[in-house]
Amino acid sequence: MDSSGKRTRRQFVKDTARLGAIGMVATQLPIGSGRSRQTSPNGRIHVGLIGCGGMGRGNLGNCAAHPDVVVTGACDVWKERREAVVADYQDSCKPYADYREMLAQPDIDAVIIATPPHWHALIAIEACEAGKDLYIQKPMTLYVAESLAVRNAVRKHHRISQVGTQIHAGENYRRVVEYIRSGNLGKIGVVRTFHVLNQMPSGIGKGAYTDPPAGFDWNFWCGPAPLGRYNPILVANAYNHCSWMDYTGGWTPGMAPHITDLPVWALDLGFPLETSCSGGRYFLDDDGDAYDNQDILWRYPNLTLHWWTSMTNSYGFDLHGDPAPRRRLAIYFHGSNGTLVSDYGSYKIMPEGDRMEGLTPPDKSIPPSPGHEREWLDCIKSRQQPSCCVDYHVRVDLPVCLGLIAYKLRRSVRFDPETERIVGDKEAARLARPQYRDPWRFPGKYLNA
Repeated sequence: MDSSGKRTRRQFVKDTARLGAIGMVATQLPIGSGRSRQTSPNGRIHVGLIGCGGMGRGNLGNCAAHPDVVVTGACDVWKERREAVVADYQDSCKPYADYREMLAQPDIDAVIIATPPHWHALIAIEACEAGKDLYIQKPMTLYVAESLAVRNAVRKHHRISQVGTQIHAGENYRRVVEYIRSGNLGKIGVVRTFHVLNQMPSGIGKGAYTDPPAGFDWNFWCGPAPLGRYNPILVANAYNHCSWMDYTGGWTPGMAPHITDLPVWALDLGFPLETSCSGGRYFLDDDGDAYDNQDILWRYPNLTLHWWTSMTNSYGFDLHGDPAPRRRLAIYFHGSNGTLVSDYGSYKIMPEGDRMEGLTPPDKSIPPSPGHEREWLDCIKSRQQPSCCVDYHVRVDLPVCLGLIAYKLRRSVRFDPETERIVGDKEAARLARPQYRDPWRFPGKYLNA
């Protein structure tokens, strides 16, 4: 990494995919030796869904809308949910209660992984081993070791991957990336990002612990994570998941990947050198245990990236608008000539005096996306990595995982981007690797890939 915080030529060569016109240069990959069918360039892609909640069904629907896609499998530990998906695609789709059985099927080319986050890494790695291409919902992982292992498994098995940060496909992010790279803002020393909403005072609810319903395998749902008490509020949807640390790591892994993706993309950031975190569970009174306020600082050479999330206040600064409490987010690029502030759908420039007089926005240079899922499908056929492939997204995911370690330890964590190791802190290094519940085992062999 050089003094600007960007990756060096050495790191460029090490990567198998690279930012380019739509985020990554199309990188040709050899066809893997896995057990899936080999799709021809004009053939139909057989897709299976693992995790049949709302987000997964949305991703699946976006894929199935195209005539070159056949839905052949639906897997969930909740019988009611998997059967609902099968009913939507009853001419071709089979139900599975165990993802391993589904991955063994030769009539599935690719899978959408939309389980709760604590399952993402293990299923993604096993999908690679089974020769399946994968669309993995964010957060990609919850641990530094998981992040690196998923990346290495995708590389080793030559899989096409896309991470579900759908906003990356939007036009506004493209315009911001072009503007930042134009140099109009001057030197950028600080980027501030946030996501806030107000759940006060009762959060997502309280006192709902019961026995699991018939047809719901609670033990399998918990999987490699701790076997907690069943709570219908927890399993209801992805929004509620973010209130439990063991299964999601809180709202930072849930939302930061969408938002910090923009500075990572625009500034071509590598891994941070140091990560610090402050926060806690201060006010909310519900069944969850995740922080309700959190700040993270990532130090890159000559750049600081800041993340703030709050569940107790929804003030939105320049993008506040209507004072009614609601979800708000923004990304601020603070440059020597001015500041650019963006959300998902718009951006504006605030100059430093007259320093931006005569400067014009750059021409459009990043082509529009065909759609986040469609891009993945096209890449399955071409064997070229899409814009949010795992090899790119690890630079978004791993800093979040470092933030979780810093939060737990209440101290800064240093990381060496060259060796991809935590520096001088045995306890932090231990927390970087998950301890899965029996009988699940973390596939540590991929840390040496």
